[in-house]
Amino acid sequence: MVPEAVLDFKDRLVELVGARKRDRSSAAENAAAVLRDLVLEGGLAPGQQVVENDLMPLLEVSRNTLREAFRLLTHEKLLEHKLNRGVFVRVLTAADVVDLFTVRRMVEVAGLDLADAAGVARMAAAVEYGETAAREGRWVDVGTANLRFHQAISALSGSSRIDELMRHVAAELRLGFHEMGEPRAFHESYLRRNREIVDTLAAGDTAAAQAQLRSYLDDAEAEMLAAFTEMGR
Repeated sequence: MVPEAVLDFKDRLVELVGARKRDRSSAAENAAAVLRDLVLEGGLAPGQQVVENDLMPLLEVSRNTLREAFRLLTHEKLLEHKLNRGVFVRVLTAADVVDLFTVRRMVEVAGLDLADAAGVARMAAAVEYGETAAREGRWVDVGTANLRFHQAISALSGSSRIDELMRHVAAELRLGFHEMGEPRAFHESYLRRNREIVDTLAAGDTAAAQAQLRSYLDDAEAEMLAAFTEMGR
């Protein structure tokens, strides 16, 4: 599990590399996927510098391969190159937040129409993971569970392209989570609302679940935009 304050992500990075040993994607794609997963778990923070010499041995890649991975993640808006300074984890703007939530409404609300028993079970599993993490005071992990819940909604489509799109959206959202201050204050109420959506779907009322999700997304967007406005983003 990722600790509340991620000061040293090296051990987790090695675990993620090991988990992808059998993946047949290119070395650069695998390196990018590992770094994206680390962002999703809260292991890389906005504005943090990513240093080639630190990452090459951990990712077991060459400098050229790592630079290609950086290029892929820059295209996904997770990293940015700063002239004469290096590569940094991107800091989101209020405009990014609006755009991300526009995508989420279009994909997730419609996705609930396709909910079946297996899909609802995957959503419920993400909620249960979050509830366990909350009881144990692991609020960064609650944020990860929240992203898993929404990825389970996106997966209802059965589309690999939508899955890929929403993995990128989720990683950007995690960068936004970092800006929200103390994670419990932000995540606790949405964990409860995740449970409500699952229970409504399980009861067979898709329209009500969609209304709950729209309200949820509206509130989350407004909360994030208020924080970003206060920070002058």
